[in-house]
Order: sequence, then C-alpha cells, then structure tokens
Amino acid sequence: MQTNFTAEQLADPHVAEAESILRKCVHCGFCTATCPTYVTLGNELDSPRGRIYLIKDMLENGRPADEQIVTHIDRCLSCLACTTTCPSGVDYMHLVDHARTHIEKTYRRPLMNRLTRNMLAMVLPYPGRFRLALKLAALGRPFAGLFDQVKSLKPMAAMLRLAPSSVAPPSDFAKPATHAAAATRRGRVAILTGCAQPVLDPGINEAAISLLTRLGVEVVVPQGEGCCGALVHHMGREEQALDSARRNVDVWTRAIEDGGLDAIIVTTSGCGTTIKDYGHMLRLDPAYAEKAARVSALAKDVTEYLSTLDLPLAETKGLTVAYHSACSLQHGQKVTVAPKLLLKSAGFTVKDPPEGHLCCGSAGTYNIMQPEISARLKARKVRNIESTKPDVIAAGNIGCMTQIGSATGIPVVHTVELLNWAYGGPRPKALDRRPAA
Repeated sequence: MQTNFTAEQLADPHVAEAESILRKCVHCGFCTATCPTYVTLGNELDSPRGRIYLIKDMLENGRPADEQIVTHIDRCLSCLACTTTCPSGVDYMHLVDHARTHIEKTYRRPLMNRLTRNMLAMVLPYPGRFRLALKLAALGRPFAGLFDQVKSLKPMAAMLRLAPSSVAPPSDFAKPATHAAAATRRGRVAILTGCAQPVLDPGINEAAISLLTRLGVEVVVPQGEGCCGALVHHMGREEQALDSARRNVDVWTRAIEDGGLDAIIVTTSGCGTTIKDYGHMLRLDPAYAEKAARVSALAKDVTEYLSTLDLPLAETKGLTVAYHSACSLQHGQKVTVAPKLLLKSAGFTVKDPPEGHLCCGSAGTYNIMQPEISARLKARKVRNIESTKPDVIAAGNIGCMTQIGSATGIPVVHTVELLNWAYGGPRPKALDRRPAA
C-alpha cells in the first residue's frame, strides 16, 4: 500500500511503525474471509482491509478520529484471525492498537459511552472491586430488560446478564506464596493471578498450581503483581496499560533475580497475548525495554509450558471434549496444537468444532460494549460446538468460557482443569452438571 506521510509525521516512532505496517498491505482481501465482523455484517469497513483504509486516511491527514472510524474500530474484536490469514505479514494488532490510542486522545465519546468505559476500566482490573460489582449485579439483573430498550444502556444490560448468579470466595492460591514442588524439582515458574479470572473461576489457577507442583515444578505467586493491562490497552488507554506492564515487569524481574524462573505461566490467554507483547509495548522506555523483553520471552501459556514436560499417556476417560481454541491463543500466540495433544494424551477424545477460527464474541469487554454483534457470534460458536456432540467443552480463556457457558448446557472448563484431573487431581466440579444423554 502506498503511503504519503511527511518526514515530520514519521519522526514520531508510533506513526513510523504504523506507516511500515500499512505499506505491507497489498489489498488482497484474504482477511475478509476470516474476519468475524465482516462475515457477520458484510460491510467492507468492518473488515481488516476496510479498517486499514480508515486508519491510513486518519493518520496520513493527521486528523482527529470521527464517528465513522470510531464505529468501525470499536467493532473490531482484535481476534487477530486476519493476521493468521494474511499472506503479507501485516501486523494488524499493533496498527489497530495505535489507532485506538489515537481515538482515545482525539475523540470525545458520547456521555454514556464514556461512563461505561470508565466504569469498566475502574472495576474489572481490580479483583476486590470486581467481586463487589458482581454481587451488586444481582440487584440490578431484574432491570436488564428495561436497559435493553435504551441503546446507550444496552451495555449495562449485557453486563447484568453476564454476571454469575453466585461469586466464589477469594482463593488462597491467589495470595502471594511459593508452592513447593511435590516431586523432585525440575522447574521453577511464576504464575499470573490476574484480575477477572480469580473472581469468576478461582479453580483454574488452583488446578494449574496443583498439577505443576505434582509434576515437580515450584510455583511462585509474586507479591505486587496485578492486572496485565490488556483491558485498558484495548481501550486505547496507553499510559494506564504501560503502568500495569511496568508494575508486573518489576514484580517478575524480582522473581527472576530471586531464584530464577523457567517461565511465567499464564492461564488466561487474553492476558498471555498482552504479556508476550510487553517487550514491544515498552520498547521505547529505556528503563524498561530490556526487562520487558526478558519478561515477554518467559511468558508461556500453561499448555505451552506443560507440553515441554513430556507428560505420560493417561487412562481413557470416555469423554468427548470439544476444544474451543481462544482467538488470543490460536491467532495471538500461535499456540494451536499443544492443548489438543495434551488432552488426547490425557485420555480424552478431542473434537475440533467447525469454523474454529471464528471468534466467540467475548473479546475482553466486547460482549458488553457490542452486545448485538457479540450475541450473533456467540450463537454461531455454540451451534458449531454443539454439532460435535461433546460431553464437555475445554477452553483456555476465562472470557470465552463465560461467553460460551452462558448459551449452552454443556459444561465448560479450562483445559488445565481436565489435565489436572487426568494426572491425579480432583474431577472438575462443572462435570457434575453434564446434561443427561
């Protein structure tokens, strides 16, 4: 793609990066076939290629974002299916990240939209606040239908419907601690506690820590670690995201210096994609560039790390698992084979649902801010998963699990919960809710 940026514009390293990304696009349109919003809406401006044209026009002309570009950028799930498809290697992720930052700095959103986004940024990254908000949601749930009748309040209705009916108490496994290897030690890792996941499903990290320690891996939950910054990063709140990244880089650097780490384990793939990008996000910060790159290099999805441990074959469980490959894992991190091989070795029959490359519509806060598109994607995803007639659905991202679980009676569990069970841990409680045959 030909570009026409001025030398003055290119002096900004962010603009220079965007320009280099834009120049790689050859207008081929392969991305349209795998873009969930284009497949759903059929609008060229809701495809990666269309958004690239809008971003190019906005940046080249140095103009503030307008309602049109905000509409179409907001509809992007950042699922990154386009990057998997693109034959030219267009780095769409960093281009749309830059566009979102530009939007945040130059566009004044409608009042209710601003309030909703501010509320999400002030609540979701903080487990205590998030837990309280979920408890309060029970009081507001009867009003979801009323909120649905007002366009600007639809996100509130979506939030109320997504909130679970009960909230688990805080887990001891989320507290700073060192969990000793139960067998001969063969590794030492840190694990991301996260923000939303320990509130929505604390059993995920409990299963991961239990499995890893039984396999001889010491697991550290460091003091001071917090939200990875993905939520605000995708809102275009660059400085807030970088502050989160710096805090975690400092925490994990101390852990590296205090005994070393073989990996930083992440059980929420949406967080994993962001942490693996810390090196890029902080590349211009001389105080953090090197440390962030080291942290990013150590970040591993839990299945990515487990696949290096050569787990033995386990007894057949007699269960069929539909494996939902979260976009952040398959497109963002390119981890596609390891989870399925681990499940097969653990004794499960694994099925790949049709259209596995398409997003379920969760995408962080997308199912709140874009509820109509999200609902259509969710229905399509659940229909495809249920067509495999599974006993259980496995996924590696809490957002996907919540999204899919809200539309099916089939139990949805994290991949590591099934692996923990297969190798000596407890049976996942969700399996007790299996529908009758």
